Amino acid sequence: MEFIIVTGMSGSGKSCAMKVLEDIGFYCIDNIPPQLLTKFADICTHSNGQIERVAVAVDIRSGDLFSEVFERWNMLRESSLDVKILYLEANDEVIIKRYKETRRKHPLDDKFNGCLHKAISFEREQLSSLREVADYYIESSYLSATQLKEEIKSLFLEKKSDSMVIKVMSFGFKYGVTTEADLVFDVRCLPNPYYIKELRAQTGCDASVRDYVMKFEQSKELFAKLKDLLDFLIPLYINEGKSQLIICFGCTGGKHRSITFAEIIADYLIQKGYRVKKSHRDIGKDKDYYL
Repeated sequence: MEFIIVTGMSGSGKSCAMKVLEDIGFYCIDNIPPQLLTKFADICTHSNGQIERVAVAVDIRSGDLFSEVFERWNMLRESSLDVKILYLEANDEVIIKRYKETRRKHPLDDKFNGCLHKAISFEREQLSSLREVADYYIESSYLSATQLKEEIKSLFLEKKSDSMVIKVMSFGFKYGVTTEADLVFDVRCLPNPYYIKELRAQTGCDASVRDYVMKFEQSKELFAKLKDLLDFLIPLYINEGKSQLIICFGCTGGKHRSITFAEIIADYLIQKGYRVKKSHRDIGKDKDYYL
């Protein structure tokens, strides 16, 4: 199991880093007390493979409890876990500017009576031991949020396309147009298997229905054009930092044509190496539907 401890200076971008790690598949917990690290790691280890990648944010927000973080890190290292530290840094001037712009209080604001300079200095001292042993180090002073996200992805993704999950969904217009879609394609223009008696009770998940829908030239041409469109669009979405893309196909009842195209497009994208999830919203709805 991959176990990442995210730490570093307040205002250096740890919250952004945690959001990115969650988007790319890590099970994330923010602001966990150091004393719970070993217990939580034990729970994850005995999850029967349900949790394979973990990221926990541990920092000065824990107050006096933070003093045990180095000891707990050593205990994790002695276990069988692949534990690593991601340390985020920023210089004093940038941290002060960020706190002034967001108007948020530093975690040590009360301890130092609102003196941000003293709070930052104390925090650096407390974090120094972790900084020295960090496996990954990011200096975010002059990085935009987008650039920081790209840094995180480059560290923990094998390929850039893994940063986005593509959900391919079918639905029936008679039950209402889906509101979650980024892209919606209406395939009611294609021949309807509903009028073939032996296909009526089947769905687009069945090969016989897919074969029927895809035997027509207009279906083949639509499939080809959709592949070209998605080959063009998806890299653009990835470059823009989009973490999820929802592509929906709709037909009358959401049983035949929409499922057929959702299935073949999803399979095509999987072959291209994308992270894809299939969903058929209305496949279990009433079997007797009409135009």
